[in-house]
Amino acid sequence: MPSSAHSAAEPAKGSPRSLRGLLPFLTPYRGHIALAALFLVLAACATLVFPLALRSLIDNGLVSGGTTPADTGARLLALRTHFFELFAVAAALGLFSAGRYYVVSWLGERVTSDLRNAVYAHVVRQSPEFFETTQTGEVLSRLTGDTTLVQTVVGSSLSVGLRNAVMGAGALGMLVWSNPYVMTQVLGILVLVVLPTMWFGRRVRKLSRASQDRVADSSAIAAEVLNAIPVVQSYTAEAREAARFTQSTQNAFNTAVRRTRARAVLVAFIITATSAALLWGLYQGTQAVMRGDISAGHLGQTVVYVIILAGAFGALSEVYGDLLRAAGATERLMELLHMRSPIASPDRPALAPARNGGSRVELADVTFHYPSRPAQAALSDFSLAVAPGETVALVGASGAGKSTVFQLLLRFYDQERGGIALDGVATREMALDELRGRIGIVPQDPVLFSTSARENIRYGRPEASDAEVEAAARAAFAHDFIAALPQGYDSFLGERGVRLSGGQRQRIAIARAMLKNAPLLLLDEATSALDAESERMVQAALESAMQGRTTLVIAHRLATVQQADRIVVLEHGRIVEQGTHAALVAAGGTYARLAALQFTA
Repeated sequence: MPSSAHSAAEPAKGSPRSLRGLLPFLTPYRGHIALAALFLVLAACATLVFPLALRSLIDNGLVSGGTTPADTGARLLALRTHFFELFAVAAALGLFSAGRYYVVSWLGERVTSDLRNAVYAHVVRQSPEFFETTQTGEVLSRLTGDTTLVQTVVGSSLSVGLRNAVMGAGALGMLVWSNPYVMTQVLGILVLVVLPTMWFGRRVRKLSRASQDRVADSSAIAAEVLNAIPVVQSYTAEAREAARFTQSTQNAFNTAVRRTRARAVLVAFIITATSAALLWGLYQGTQAVMRGDISAGHLGQTVVYVIILAGAFGALSEVYGDLLRAAGATERLMELLHMRSPIASPDRPALAPARNGGSRVELADVTFHYPSRPAQAALSDFSLAVAPGETVALVGASGAGKSTVFQLLLRFYDQERGGIALDGVATREMALDELRGRIGIVPQDPVLFSTSARENIRYGRPEASDAEVEAAARAAFAHDFIAALPQGYDSFLGERGVRLSGGQRQRIAIARAMLKNAPLLLLDEATSALDAESERMVQAALESAMQGRTTLVIAHRLATVQQADRIVVLEHGRIVEQGTHAALVAAGGTYARLAALQFTA
């Protein structure tokens, strides 16, 4: 994972302060947060009022009063009043708790959706350099598992923690107010509980982050293997891959067990120590009743407040564990959001002139190294000028730099030296949408999406009509096989187009590029997956598509580029020859040797 710049005041790894990264996603919903806080406080207040109502019931409705019939009737009437008061408190608690639950759950779902959308939108704008070093499965793990942890905190744990904090503080305040001497001792003991809790919590934080990283490793392995099932099965590697995944999940399990064990010890310590302190206070209270210092109702009130305080401490320890896990998840998500792609549109992009007859392409003294191979130049002092409407073929051995030319023209990477211009404007000065909107590409390995044939072709121009989609399919000689599918153009093609043959997928990709109708067309071995008959048809379609636009063709099969206006031969990132097919064969150089090998074979 590439590193990104962080501020010097960055919170420690796994610290709850990492949750501050969620503030931009919470800010738009300030009204909902205020409403949730109101319901939270009202529910906490209703809970804290309950012991007071209980004390009044015990002292005024059960214990006090005479034994005459009149006194008994009055006590029964008072009992009804006190029980009604208790019911009113319980009803208010139920109403306010339901309101809090609904609003907070809504917030959790909304914030999680916004966060997931923001991360995904940011990731798809990253340059290929990002995907050279980041596994797809890891990104998917962050989009699913990590956002689910955040949802748990925002939509549940955080409000539970705040509610228990309010109730705990209120109960503690009432206990100190009603039993100042005893609770002063209890507070001193609680301070001694907090210090080791903070120390031990750091270990839980580290293990929480490590656990999430191990789960991401498993997701990365699964995504990689599931996208290569035919290869895995053809090499009978199912057992090996299953064992590798099992080992990865076992590592995740072992880390999760260590985290759970540490968290269990932390929870046990907090609950035990807190309960011991509060029971000490309760013991002192019972002694006071026996001495006649306080009433039975006062003791009942104290007991309920002690239960509330103990429950609040126990819940807070659980919530703290959830906060630690969510902090690690937020950290990982923020790492993605804070990454800045080295490829971005300029603040004030230049506008290139409109082109109807093809684009002008210029590469001047370009030198480029892939980030993953910094010691080996993919292009060295490479210069090439292509006139509007010209068809230029790039040929050479694998690794000569042909595909790199396409990558730089699309500005998937930026060259270290030299300049690249399209229609007279440097590509670095153009908006990425403007630049790539002028280029249509047919890759060697066609990429289809898990949707219909119609939508796969329409991907080239989303606003295109059905008639335009069909026209592009006919031009790419794809109409006949599409029409023969069970639902025709609306047939689902499967993940990555697995329901089609290689040649059919290639023709869908060609139709997509034709529909885009860009002034510059890049063909990367566009007929490599076709049989002889399909190649003949598609070659004719491509020749028609090349009319009126500039075309760059990468080809290993020289028979497909003999009619190109110019053939450029590359070796080790440099141009060694260029000219027409006939002129290069006559020159007897590298191209002539390649042609002799292919045409004599």
